[in-house]
Parts: sequence; structure tokens; C-alpha cells
Amino acid sequence: MKLILKIGVLAIELFLAFYSLFISDSLLVKFLFFAFSAIIVAFAVTKITNTLLPEDKDYISTEQERENS
Repeated sequence: MKLILKIGVLAIELFLAFYSLFISDSLLVKFLFFAFSAIIVAFAVTKITNTLLPEDKDYISTEQERENS
């Protein structure tokens, strides 16, 4: 499911880039291109930070708190 979502977002990004560059100078298309670019960057930053940063060992989930009580 995640792969399908990523491929879909990339396809929309490429379509908007092509449409914005060659067909129209519409502000709406440029805004959508910016919004989808921001989504791609947000996904990438989240994935990178999840892999590079260690887990927060001070964090205790509510399930663990219930088990300890």
C-alpha cells in the first residue's frame, strides 16, 4: 500500500511538473506542484529521521504503563 501511494504521488508530481512547464502557467497548477513536492519532502525527511535517530528510550507507551500497573 505504501509503495502504491509513493508511486501515485510521484506520478502526480511528474504530471504537474510537465503540465506547469510546457502547457500552462496557471497559479493553481504551480501551487499543486508545490504542495505535492512538499509531501514528497515530508515523507523523505520522516523516513530519514526514523532510520538515523535512535528510539526515544524515555518514551513509555500507554500499553506498557497499563501492563506495569
